[in-house]
Amino acid sequence: MKKIIAQGAEAKIFLENNQILKNRFRKSYRITKIDNRLRGSRTRREAKVLDKLRIIGFPAPKVIKNDEKENLILEKIEGKLVKDVLDKNYEKLSAEIGKKIAVLHNNGVIHGDLTTSNMIINKEIFFIDFGLSFFSGKAEDKAVDLHVLKESLESKHYKVWEMAFHEALAAYRKEAKNSYETLKRLEAVEKRGRYRAKKGN
Repeated sequence: MKKIIAQGAEAKIFLENNQILKNRFRKSYRITKIDNRLRGSRTRREAKVLDKLRIIGFPAPKVIKNDEKENLILEKIEGKLVKDVLDKNYEKLSAEIGKKIAVLHNNGVIHGDLTTSNMIINKEIFFIDFGLSFFSGKAEDKAVDLHVLKESLESKHYKVWEMAFHEALAAYRKEAKNSYETLKRLEAVEKRGRYRAKKGN
């Protein structure tokens, strides 16, 4: 029996036979040919990222089936959302998050949506939902990835976010290649964000 468990702007997530079915649904406002091409390319890209992570042994869902059009069947990861447990043990968990982001970036993978809702803790932290992921070695893309994490921590973990982000960055700095360049770029990304916010007021 198929049961919907989540829906985002791009995809519906179903639980079926203890597996995750991710369906990128059609967008009626887009020209059909363009819509089909976009959904297909994003499905293939997500599968390629997850296959790369499987090869390097990174904790993320394995691809069971890929129709290369709109559907991915993925391994179901058991455990609790990091969102629900981070505040109680933010030092250890945040350090692990920072270290694992470094592993992604060292292998040219940008997650694109680094929030604690997209992380599951079992014996270790698994990263899920690579729907916005892509391959890049650019410092700018890595910095934006970290900035998304910061904004997520600030909005969902307001009591501990500063300490949690500090722990994550400290671990990232130790493990990531060219971390100095990425963290300098992060400062520029944050300045741009503050400038836009100031302009909007």
